Amino acid sequence: MTATGQRGTDSGAQAPVRRGVVGSDVDACTAVEMSERIVAWARRGASRYVCYANAHMLVLAGDDPDFGRVVRGADLVIADGRPLVWMLRAQGVQWQRQIRGPDAMVDLLRQAAAEGLPVGFYGSTDAALEAMTTRARAEFPGIRIAYRHSPPFRPVTPAEDAAETAAIAASGARLLFVGLGCPKQERWMAAHRGRVPAVMLGVGAAFDQYSGRVPACPPAFSVLGLEWAYRSLREPRRLLWRNLRSTTLFAARAARQLLAGGRRGARP
Repeated sequence: MTATGQRGTDSGAQAPVRRGVVGSDVDACTAVEMSERIVAWARRGASRYVCYANAHMLVLAGDDPDFGRVVRGADLVIADGRPLVWMLRAQGVQWQRQIRGPDAMVDLLRQAAAEGLPVGFYGSTDAALEAMTTRARAEFPGIRIAYRHSPPFRPVTPAEDAAETAAIAASGARLLFVGLGCPKQERWMAAHRGRVPAVMLGVGAAFDQYSGRVPACPPAFSVLGLEWAYRSLREPRRLLWRNLRSTTLFAARAARQLLAGGRRGARP
């Protein structure tokens, strides 16, 4: 199925509430509802993909129609960024809480270990994947890490992609954590839905945090919606201008949406 296909709704769990946020859909749900849905898909070997969205991702989705279709086509779009949580609450979803990709990954690793679901890691570097594997096995004894791969930092050839896809399928991994960074990881997941028999989760910065390469954002920054500022201060050359632009544009688009009635862009 392509990125423009219909979102899956056959997990057995109640479908999340959807709200439009600056032109994209975001699924309002609790962390428990999210994991129940993902684990139900994983048990069946369903091919799905999940986006952990922040302001930067939704601004890119609004600027690039092709990427917008990738985000709108995801089986779940989770409010990873605090500004998205505020927008959902402004539209009546007062119970919404922030569900950060790194936290979701740890919780899903715990559940996978308890249920014997094989997992895989795709992205980052060999050293980071080794550190993640070592930590996961120490924290969750018995976890089945069936696959891990660090792709080259260049576009892969069709032959390489076919080999990687076949290896993922052969591994039996049912949860595949993808850490390629936005928007590369979302595009990769969309292109592989229907080809990879696993739930693909675009957790981005979770790889850096879980491997110990980058410390987690202090809670005070997250509560104030300033995680983007913390990350920008750590990597100013790469992230400062990008995050300043995304935050400013998101705020302007969010204000325009709320002034126009709040729910513009939502789907039934």
